Amino acid sequence: MKPTPEATLKSYITGFVWSIGLTLIAYSLVVQNRLSHTTLIAIIVGLALLQAVIQLLYFLHLDTEAKPRWKLFVFLFMLMVVMILVFGSLWIMNNLNYHMTPQQINTYLNNQGGGF
Repeated sequence: MKPTPEATLKSYITGFVWSIGLTLIAYSLVVQNRLSHTTLIAIIVGLALLQAVIQLLYFLHLDTEAKPRWKLFVFLFMLMVVMILVFGSLWIMNNLNYHMTPQQINTYLNNQGGGF
């Protein structure tokens, strides 16, 4: 099987180095704990988005794809499913938090073995 031009070893190594570098930067920022909470979260989210873009370019090769861009459609569908799962879970947890009394929460936690 002949490798496609976009799937070169150099491309994968470059993407891997960028991913490891961004992960280490995020880890060191959290471990050092020198920034305020809000600033740290903003930087971590920015680094996560940058890493997602790097992985899309270097590993999924969305930038060099020919038409009809099937990989892009699959990626967008996957992104939609993930967003539904994340925001649906947050909505359900917020709804449960709103409707449960502190006594119900303590009873539940004690029954699960994680009580205070």
